[in-house]
Amino acid sequence: MEQPGHLPTLAFLAKSLADENRLRILLSLGNGKKSVSAIVQELQLSQPLVSHHLKELRRSLLVRVERQGPFIYYEMSDPRIVEILKALDNLATGLLAARTTF
Repeated sequence: MEQPGHLPTLAFLAKSLADENRLRILLSLGNGKKSVSAIVQELQLSQPLVSHHLKELRRSLLVRVERQGPFIYYEMSDPRIVEILKALDNLATGLLAARTTF
């Protein structure tokens, strides 16, 4: 099998997805753009924690920012992200179905 030419990029994105809170934020944004305060309220996480994870997701280009006056909204940068997360969930469920510990 030929190796993809962009393995460092793939590894960078995989690291960005390797956090449960980031995954929760991405899934939340799959329902549309939201403010930090809306994400904080929905996910019951602290504002500094959400801001930190949004910064990392932005750095990896998984989310983008839109300013509307004094308000800042975040949204997924590409709708394919939701499909990829669903595929990863299906893979994880299938692979780990018989496993009882991590």
